[in-house]
Amino acid sequence: MPNPKRVLLTSGKRKTAIARATARAGKGRIRINKVPIEIFEPKIARDKIMEPFLQIGEETWKKLDINVKVSGGGFMGQAEATRTAIARALLKWTKSTRLRTVFTDYDRALVVGDSRRKEPKKFGGPGARARDQKSYR
Repeated sequence: MPNPKRVLLTSGKRKTAIARATARAGKGRIRINKVPIEIFEPKIARDKIMEPFLQIGEETWKKLDINVKVSGGGFMGQAEATRTAIARALLKWTKSTRLRTVFTDYDRALVVGDSRRKEPKKFGGPGARARDQKSYR
C-alpha cells in the first residue's frame, strides 16, 4: 500500500496552455480547475481528457485523486495539456514500463509534449505566410 501522504506533481503543455496536476491517494476524484470531470464542459474536451483513464482501466486510477490547474490557450489546447499532465502523473504513480508503451502506442503526445507552436507573423501581410495582394492596373 503506497504512503497516503505521497503527493506527485506533474505538468503538461500544448501550444500556450499549461496544466499542472497534483496526484495523491484517494477515492478516484478528478477535478480540472476545481470542476469534477463528470460535469466538465465541453464534452469533446472531456472525452479528450478521459483518454488516459480509458487506456489503463479503473483499478489503477480509482485509488487516486487528481487535481489539475490549467491556464492559457483555448479549450482544446487546455484539454490536451491536461491529458498529458494526467498521463504523466499515472506513469509516475505506477512506475510501469508497460503503461508507458500502452500510452505511446495509443498516442505519443500523452507522454511526450507536442513542440509545435504558432509561427510568428512577418511584415507585409496579415499573417505568417499570407501576403498582401498587389495590383498593377
